[in-house]
Amino acid sequence: MKISIVIPVYNEGEHLAACLKAIAAQTVTPYEVIVVDNNSTDNSVAIAKQFKFVTVISERRQGVVYARGRGFNTARGEVIGRIDADTLIPHNWVATIQTVFADPKLAAVSGAVTYHDLPWRRFLGWLDLSFRQWIADGMGKNVFLYGSNMAIRRTAWQSVKQQVCQRAGLHEDFDLAIHLAKAGAAVRFDKRVQAAVSLRRFNIKFADYWQYVWLSPKTYRLHGLNAQRRMYPVVTLVVVSYFVIRLLYRSYDPATDRLSLVNIFNERDPMRVNPATFVD
Repeated sequence: MKISIVIPVYNEGEHLAACLKAIAAQTVTPYEVIVVDNNSTDNSVAIAKQFKFVTVISERRQGVVYARGRGFNTARGEVIGRIDADTLIPHNWVATIQTVFADPKLAAVSGAVTYHDLPWRRFLGWLDLSFRQWIADGMGKNVFLYGSNMAIRRTAWQSVKQQVCQRAGLHEDFDLAIHLAKAGAAVRFDKRVQAAVSLRRFNIKFADYWQYVWLSPKTYRLHGLNAQRRMYPVVTLVVVSYFVIRLLYRSYDPATDRLSLVNIFNERDPMRVNPATFVD
């Protein structure tokens, strides 16, 4: 089974090399790796071109929804893996995707994540998995997709690419899952599909974070679905815990694997551009 990997990129020079090195270390080599440059002004493209197995393409329309679509339309593999530039996939990620998609009924899947820039990764990963599994179990056929760690059958993408929303103010990965479900395609959460991601989303002001996290249930609500109800308790908990989690993030130094309040005065990675914010 040929697996393509698509990575939308906008000014990700600080993270892209580590992401691509993790792909290079796979036990099963992906069929192709596509980096979609979405008008980066840093050295993202130069870094991507250092890896011979990477194909770099461009998408001039600003917004991850456009970059994702360009990458998916270009991909030639039977299954398209989708990750972010700050995602670190384990060495068996491609092999796991092949195993999961051995089920011919499966259209798309997303899985569990840990956080490579936080301490206590095993515990926090277990906690995150518990919440995601609980939400997925209560969503019926409208299970979410998580853009940092997901895969979709190419034929499933082709069946809905004309229907997916291309607008600001919603999460494009959730929107994709919704349209797949409307088409009768099977979307699942599978904890075997694992990856490590960044929690730099917390390195923003509280008001901005509030707006970002509430886009999750809002995306489902805009489509007239009640599946978002399972999200409300978790979203509320995350918002209430914002200051604690942000302090933990700011206090941790991944380079030394040490937690110290002194670290809060050090520069941390700039926040990712809100993927739901762009000009329609």
